Amino acid sequence: MSTRAESHPLVELLASPRMAQALATTGIALAALVFPLQQLIGWPGLIAALVTLLGLMGTSFVARREHLEWRGLLPISLLAYLVWATCSLVWSQYQWATVGGLAYLLAFTLVGLYIALSRDTIQIVRAFGDVLRVVLVGSLVLEVLSGIVINAPIPALGAKGGIALLQPIAALTSARDQLGLLAVVAAITFATELRTQSVRRGISILSLTVATACIVFTFSPIVAGATVVVAVAAALIYVVRRVPVERRRMLQLIILGLTIVALIAAWFLRGPIVRLFNASGVLNFRLELWQRIVAAMGTQGTALQGTGWIGQWQTQIAPFSTLDSASRPTNTALNAFVDVWFQLGIIGLVLFAGMVGLTFSRSWLLAGRRRSVVYAWPAAIMIALGVLSLAESSILTEFAWMCFVICCLKASQELSWRTALRRPTT
Repeated sequence: MSTRAESHPLVELLASPRMAQALATTGIALAALVFPLQQLIGWPGLIAALVTLLGLMGTSFVARREHLEWRGLLPISLLAYLVWATCSLVWSQYQWATVGGLAYLLAFTLVGLYIALSRDTIQIVRAFGDVLRVVLVGSLVLEVLSGIVINAPIPALGAKGGIALLQPIAALTSARDQLGLLAVVAAITFATELRTQSVRRGISILSLTVATACIVFTFSPIVAGATVVVAVAAALIYVVRRVPVERRRMLQLIILGLTIVALIAAWFLRGPIVRLFNASGVLNFRLELWQRIVAAMGTQGTALQGTGWIGQWQTQIAPFSTLDSASRPTNTALNAFVDVWFQLGIIGLVLFAGMVGLTFSRSWLLAGRRRSVVYAWPAAIMIALGVLSLAESSILTEFAWMCFVICCLKASQELSWRTALRRPTT
């Protein structure tokens, strides 16, 4: 009876690798295109699409359960963070919004988990590459159409029509930094495809050119800084992978020491660095916003436990309505760590920082110890997300959160950090 059920054509379809590939690609595309989908079909349509996708992923997961690499529980750090966010419902000042925010967070968590469990790392890289090629080309085409052909903005798709005047582009996203995030992730992905020869060399080079163009035309100092850091990190990973195994531990310690020195130097030279990237206006706005957030936490006495999870701010409800600026509206704290502190308190901040730090440590060790270059992809993605988290809250929701969940689970599957510190893997 079990054999007959498993041989049913529908079950075979749901359990097939092609179905897993299609669902993974669809999940990545939906996460990357949340903004235009929400603008075109509204929140009800977006939620319906997300629920439908999760339903298909759930049935596919059950059908493929015997073929999945399932090694026990999910990462404890990720579970602890999600549990604490859920607990914030008890003391939330806006419980109905917290319920919605938690459901939204859980939805993209499940999308990330399905992709990480059902696909190998190289297959995930290929899926990201396929999606981001289309998204970035579409963004540039829309900006050219808006700014040169029809010379008018297309608000529903985020195209502001200023590319001819060398103004920042943001088509298919809500802001230039969001497009920059997609472009940086895409550049990492396309470079990985080029190194692994998983797509034709010409396509990889052309894709990298498109990603670079998107990064440049965002004219974002934040994205530019993240790109520089990722490039330096990629060079360090390359060096680590070329060093003999017995010398890698010492080199890792040297890199750690140099990183600490660089961070200290960057703090003392923050003025010239800000001027170099022409980021004084960006920084001043963020500093003012963070000061208002800290003052609000002091007034409400919520520094320890936070005000309650919500994800992206809903500026029509308190306390977010008092923090939003009429001259420059924002729906986040523009810093993931400040946002987590505000919503989940010091406890949530510690859990979040530990989760991110552990995932990065595991990913970095994997990048240096495993033979295949594809293992450098999660480390590079984590560096990009970490740097952008200092000036944006993208990592807390939607596409960036899905990317983080994938990296977190893949790193946890492939490497226990205690074992990795005792012996190298080649």
